[in-house]
Amino acid sequence: MSTDAAPTRPGYTPYAAMSVVVANMIGTGVFTSLGFQLVDLDSTFPLLLLWVVGGVAAFCGAISYAELGAAIPRSGGEYTFLSEIYHPAAGFISGWISSTVGFAAPTALAAMTFGAYLSSVFTGLNEQLLAVGLVVTLTGIHATNHARSGALQSGFTTLKLALIVGFVAAALLLTPDPQSVALLPASGDADAVRGSAFAVSLIYVSYAYTGWNAATYLTSEIEDPVRRLPWILGGGTALVMVLYVALNYAFLRAAPMGAMRGEVEVGYIAATYIFGPVGADLMGVTLALLLVSTVSAMVVAGPRVLHVIGEDYPAFRWLGRTNADGIPVQAVLTQGALATVFIMTASFESVLVFSGFVLAVNSLLTVLGLFVFRLREPKRERPYRAWGYPFTPVVYLALTTWTLVYLAKDRPEEAGVAALLIASGGAVWWITGRGTSAPYHSSPSSSHSMPSGGSSSRSSSSSSSSSHSSSSSHSSSSSQSSPSNSSSSSISSSSKD
Repeated sequence: MSTDAAPTRPGYTPYAAMSVVVANMIGTGVFTSLGFQLVDLDSTFPLLLLWVVGGVAAFCGAISYAELGAAIPRSGGEYTFLSEIYHPAAGFISGWISSTVGFAAPTALAAMTFGAYLSSVFTGLNEQLLAVGLVVTLTGIHATNHARSGALQSGFTTLKLALIVGFVAAALLLTPDPQSVALLPASGDADAVRGSAFAVSLIYVSYAYTGWNAATYLTSEIEDPVRRLPWILGGGTALVMVLYVALNYAFLRAAPMGAMRGEVEVGYIAATYIFGPVGADLMGVTLALLLVSTVSAMVVAGPRVLHVIGEDYPAFRWLGRTNADGIPVQAVLTQGALATVFIMTASFESVLVFSGFVLAVNSLLTVLGLFVFRLREPKRERPYRAWGYPFTPVVYLALTTWTLVYLAKDRPEEAGVAALLIASGGAVWWITGRGTSAPYHSSPSSSHSMPSGGSSSRSSSSSSSSSHSSSSSHSSSSSQSSPSNSSSSSISSSSKD
């Protein structure tokens, strides 16, 4: 997406972009999942190993995305990748689901959870008004410029990291009666790891790791994305893995397993054992503060999908406009309005139940596309190549495929509604996009350009497309979407939101 005469603008710094990744991943899921895992697993080594395995899988996905993001350096995440690798319809369906339910519904859920935690501590505050106020405030700030938007995201993510590190340190130093936590396997642990309980628990863990791909939604607005995107994705994912393992170690050290088994609010329970009766209120405020950066990250990342759709499709051209600083204001305001509607109507929970399956297909098709892209365009310039290829993407594909198969068998109605979501996106593409030129095709010369304010990249990308006619043919229509948090109500409770 190059604009020949466009000056290069300062975009998001690498730290701000990594903050989007970290904040998008860490919500409340890690504070609630352990109680469900303890129902079937009662040994600390398998419990901690779950978070290591989930982190390794997420890291494998992240570095696969990093190769695609460096070779196709345009915002939009899966929308851009699938349009380029498979067919414009595949990208559009991905963007359709991302923009309607993949970001707006989880944003609403996280904001409502923020309101619930804060109103439980400060009685008298209205949960719904707190949620709407948070979304409106963050939307307003992120619609201004990169400096304010990046500073807000970086600041609240730094606060989130400090609170987590502080909680872990308190569990290590202040717990009056610490529990024993084995870091090495004990007798019977091998059977536990091979058992179905471990596999099912891994599904919940994988949802807590969603969001590792968030930086690819704003690639065009990251300073020097070709060089820095791999570090942002890989570094952010690795950092979250360390924090997740440390947090679960802290929970297991602070509170007896029996006190947490089957309980949702593991964070509350552990905090009470560390700090006494005041622990619940402390954890309520802490979780509310943690969710500010989570909601903020989704307000940043989600509208970029709408933005690139607006650049590529005339029917949505108004979404492709940017202000003088390159911020897609209309797209940011549109997603903020949609999230607010979800909050006011409380309709986001039913949406999340049915969108999760499609949103998991999202990353599966994208990582699989890495193999397709290498085979079809072996001479394409690749500033970064996925470390451990082909092993690392295969690890991610294997885990994600297993998760999808399990969910399809366990909840066939969700798979059915997922097919309807895909069909609806295909229908909209047929009406609005069929017959237009292929949206965007990357070229090495467009790697470092920032989009020009208020302009659509369609004309410039058409010239890029004509110079890359070999990449203009796409093979198949697929479906996909953006990061979300759950595929069912039960999984929602253990997801990052």
